[in-house]
Amino acid sequence: MKFNMNLKTILLVLFASIALSACAAKKSTGDLEGDVYTGKDTVEYLAKGVPDRIFFATNKSKLTTRSRDTLRKQATYLRKNKDLNVTIEGHADERGTREYNLALGERRANAAKDYLMTYGISGKRISVISYGKERPVNTASTPLAWSQNRRSVTVKVN
Repeated sequence: MKFNMNLKTILLVLFASIALSACAAKKSTGDLEGDVYTGKDTVEYLAKGVPDRIFFATNKSKLTTRSRDTLRKQATYLRKNKDLNVTIEGHADERGTREYNLALGERRANAAKDYLMTYGISGKRISVISYGKERPVNTASTPLAWSQNRRSVTVKVN
C-alpha cells in the first residue's frame, strides 16, 4: 500500500511538472531574433533571390549579420545592372518623436548605403530618404509590428 501511494505521488508530481513546463514554453513564430524581424511576409524583391529590405534592432542603425548578407546580394545585383540607380528608404517604428524617428531612419538608410559602397557601388547611384514612422508596413502596436517597421528598403529608381 505504501509503495502504491509513493508511486501515485511520483506520477502526480511528474505529470504536474510536464504540464507546467508545456504551459511555460513560449511558442516561437520564427519572425523575431531578439527584437529584429527575420520573417519573410513583408519582404519584397529587387530581383529573384535579392530581398529589397533589411531590419534593425530598436533605436539602432547597426547592420545585423542577416542585413549584411542581404546587402551583399543587393550589391551583386547592382554591379550586374550598372545603369540602375536606387533610393534607400529609412523607416522606424511608431515609438518616439517624429524628429527622432526621421533622424533614425536617415541613419539606417545611410548605414545601408555605406555598406553597398564598400562593395563597389558608387554613391552617385544611391540616394537616401527617411520616412521615419510615417510609412509603416504593419500598423499594429505590437513587438512584431514594430520590428517589421524598423527597416530600410532599397527601391529601383530607373
